[in-house]
Amino acid sequence: MTATPANPQDFERALGELEATVDTLEHGDLSLEDALKHFERGVALARNCQASLKQAEQKVEILLQKSATATPEPFEPGDA
Repeated sequence: MTATPANPQDFERALGELEATVDTLEHGDLSLEDALKHFERGVALARNCQASLKQAEQKVEILLQKSATATPEPFEPGDA
């Protein structure tokens, strides 16, 4: 999984798989070869998740910059 997840479901799935991989590694019932394979997969998943979070952070920054010049309006309960 080298591409950045395109949507939140992909991020959640990758994060879930990463958590399961960490759990498997923590229990230590793997051969060295299997542990290395799981570790390699975990590193790839972690990088993937980091890239997704960075992308989301950049989108938030862009949205905040665009709305920083917006005129504030008073909120009245019931306007929603």
